[in-house]
Amino acid sequence: MKLSDALEVVTRTDPGMVRSHNEDAVFGDAALGLAILADGMGGYNAGEVASGMAITLLATNFARLVPASQPQLREAGGGRQSHRHFVEQISDANSAIYNSAQSQPQYAGMGTTLVFAWFYDNTLSVAHVGDSRLYRLRGESFEQLTRDHSLLQEQLDSGMISAEDARHSQNRNLVTRALGVDPSVEPEIHDYDVAPGDIFLLCSDGLNDMVDDDEMGLTLQALGSNLVLAADQLIQMANDNGGRDNVSVVLVKVQGDYSVPDNWWQKLLAWLK
Repeated sequence: MKLSDALEVVTRTDPGMVRSHNEDAVFGDAALGLAILADGMGGYNAGEVASGMAITLLATNFARLVPASQPQLREAGGGRQSHRHFVEQISDANSAIYNSAQSQPQYAGMGTTLVFAWFYDNTLSVAHVGDSRLYRLRGESFEQLTRDHSLLQEQLDSGMISAEDARHSQNRNLVTRALGVDPSVEPEIHDYDVAPGDIFLLCSDGLNDMVDDDEMGLTLQALGSNLVLAADQLIQMANDNGGRDNVSVVLVKVQGDYSVPDNWWQKLLAWLK
């Protein structure tokens, strides 16, 4: 099955109920197997610039890379080709944002989180930086796949605070890693198997700070047959609960098998000729 038939992708972003402008940015393309979400930070409109740069650069460069890449292949060091592309392209995007922040005073200190899902060969590779998240609904199991790069997560991991205390912490939005803040950044990259019926949720913290995981999971279970309605409902729930931040959602539903035929590379080369 072609990726464009095997995947359904819906993107939504909303300024929320408090912020005057939206510093989140989203991208999704079923034919490329890509879903990207960025949550910008910085004064004035700098966060909007950072997230917009990240999404534009990564979407443009991967649109060029994907048709000729073999992301599932293992390279000399043992990692997948997809991982190398992630590292290289995220590094380039980080440099572009960092250099803009350094050279233009109005953008000083800007940065952005990133969560980037790449679907190929019945596999998902995900790269993330910061506290934007990726979740998976499989059957009745709703699971957070990414782990926040945040001060709060470090406090939880060290046992300094409890999960209940974390829900009310003032440190909820202090990230320990972001694009554009330092000259270099290291994305965290993992691979996951994918099965028909899976629904993946990429979101900014404007959603998960306002709506708890159980509610998100139940919403996707109830409305998963209509991704547009599910995405709209998640945004509405965040706003109904206060909407203190921009709220962004990318939903990806796996409709069927999209494994790569053994001879696909030879067929692609023949088609390109």
